[in-house]
Amino acid sequence: MLMKSQTAMNPADADEGTPVSVKIRERLVAARKRYHANDNIADFIQPGELEALLDEVEAKMQTVLDSMVIDTANDHNTDNTARRVAKMYLKEVFNGRYVKAPTITEFPNAEHLNELMIVGPITVRSACSHHLCPVIGQIWIGVLPNEHTNVIGLSKYARLAEWVMGRPQIQEEAVVQLADLIQQKTQPDGLAIVMEASHYCMSWRGVKDMDSKMINSVMRGSFLKDPNLRREFLSLIPKRG
Repeated sequence: MLMKSQTAMNPADADEGTPVSVKIRERLVAARKRYHANDNIADFIQPGELEALLDEVEAKMQTVLDSMVIDTANDHNTDNTARRVAKMYLKEVFNGRYVKAPTITEFPNAEHLNELMIVGPITVRSACSHHLCPVIGQIWIGVLPNEHTNVIGLSKYARLAEWVMGRPQIQEEAVVQLADLIQQKTQPDGLAIVMEASHYCMSWRGVKDMDSKMINSVMRGSFLKDPNLRREFLSLIPKRG
């Protein structure tokens, strides 16, 4: 009886043809971690995989352009658009999904500061999760420290805001995410955040209302309990245009 020779398959060889997006997704699922549009998944991306993901997104973006019947082979304006768009999404506008949080040095409140501090306006840029249209606006952050509060540099608030907003977002959820992050790092008695933004899903498409803006806020601790402190914070924010 003749036996067919079988060559054992090396698991690494089988893995070689698997798209990097599938590998990352499998790690997330195995860890039972959520990977919504506004989640950060940096812990599940291995060294070198972001570049491989860039290549994968470029290839799929090219199929989108082909399906839109755009002759990228002969149109000098779009012959490298797939690569540019892939790079824009992964390395720029949605970079907050794929990189770890910025390093923030925290200092003890040596002087026992306990007065209201306001940072802003911080200009932020994101995109809505529904249409991936730009969301551009400003954020004001109010902090009421106590003697145990960690102190961080003013520029670090902007870095944290940029990291959180650098993902497809819904404004209401983005402000809560930022508040949770600042609360965790500084542990103040009170925290307040106000965001005002223009949504291009309203001005560029849909109703095409160029003047409409969304304003929302999060109040924590003393800002929630003390109406006088809340009024002081809101009164000190410059009149928004």
